[in-house]
Amino acid sequence: MPEDIRIDDLAEPRFPEGFQEGLQALAPVADALVFEPQALIDQAIAETQLDDFGPDGWQDGLEVALKGLREDHPLSPTGKLASHGGCLSFLKNRLHVEALIRREPSILEVELAPPVVIAGLPRSGTTHLHNLLGAAPVFRSLPWWEALVPVLPESEKPAPGEPDPRLAQAAEGLAQRDSVLPHFNAMHEMTVDHTHEEIHLLGLDFGTMFFENMGIGALPTYRDYYLQEDQTPHYRYLRRMLQVLTWLRGGARWVLKSPQHLEQFGPLMQVFPDATFAVTHRDPVSTIASFATMITYSSRMSTASPDPAYMGRYWAERIETMLRTTTAQRDQLPEGQAIDVLFHAYMGEEVGTVRSIYELAGVEFGEDSQRAIEEYQESHPRGRYGRVRYDLADFGLDARELRERFRFYTDRFPVRLES
Repeated sequence: MPEDIRIDDLAEPRFPEGFQEGLQALAPVADALVFEPQALIDQAIAETQLDDFGPDGWQDGLEVALKGLREDHPLSPTGKLASHGGCLSFLKNRLHVEALIRREPSILEVELAPPVVIAGLPRSGTTHLHNLLGAAPVFRSLPWWEALVPVLPESEKPAPGEPDPRLAQAAEGLAQRDSVLPHFNAMHEMTVDHTHEEIHLLGLDFGTMFFENMGIGALPTYRDYYLQEDQTPHYRYLRRMLQVLTWLRGGARWVLKSPQHLEQFGPLMQVFPDATFAVTHRDPVSTIASFATMITYSSRMSTASPDPAYMGRYWAERIETMLRTTTAQRDQLPEGQAIDVLFHAYMGEEVGTVRSIYELAGVEFGEDSQRAIEEYQESHPRGRYGRVRYDLADFGLDARELRERFRFYTDRFPVRLES
């Protein structure tokens, strides 16, 4: 088993040899990018030769995200390129989605079985649970390569027998990330076929918490907009996307996952009234230490000036907002459609937890499911890339103060308090 990892360069990152020189070379290209809605819209139209973006409702989110990227924090050259390219990709993907729907209008008649929705804080076991559920063929999940490009343009479709070009594209992107962030997989393993959150699908409608993580990993301009907006229309667009992907590649019943679902029970129930909810819970103090480390470490590729103390304050506050909403609204979920998953109990009984979710969802836990889940467990043992040691002091946070601050949550849900 690999040794524990202590990341000690969060404030002053140590980059691979040649990385800084590469940044300097990219600077002129990055500085020439225009972070204005119409400029990106025009570029997406020019590059796809398509101009129908489908239903309205996405424009304000695009405008606010770009404003935050312009004004909230200084971005490095790679940060500018990545965030500008990300917004452009969402626009281009949306154009290809809507072109497909125009060609195949029956897509919008695709019936979706009630999904299983995993709602929980980052670092609370949601990714592992998502992968366990997604391992079995009874559920349809979203692999990383499909999240990046949901609808392959007609001009890029491979000949019969040839591999999907999205696989190589996804692999190349992960390899580039791993060269700069060698410890990322120890915190959040990602592979080409990794079961991914649907935030990239919501991103096509520019209504998702994903944009809070753009730039340096915190975008308060977008956060404020997101928290004030009714997210129901964006979840309706998510449903549209699930119909598209079901039509393209099949699948019986979707398993969804995102931290933002914790504060969106109302919109989820509006759009997926028969969904089954698995709400995960973990000691928020440990969650903050873990997530602040991961997001600060990741942001070194995008920020011009890392600030761990700012990141710690931002995400402690943001997680408090999410958990206050969860605590207030958890009882809105119908008793027969929701289960609370405690991190300490789930980590000790993974298969039993999955069985409970199957039972609640009315899905038979057969031999195929058991075998698929066991194979996933064997091939993805916890800690295979090492374990990162977290320290709240890296972010100027005090465990005792946080413990008292989150008492409203730990009094409501019987999480095990961690050191």
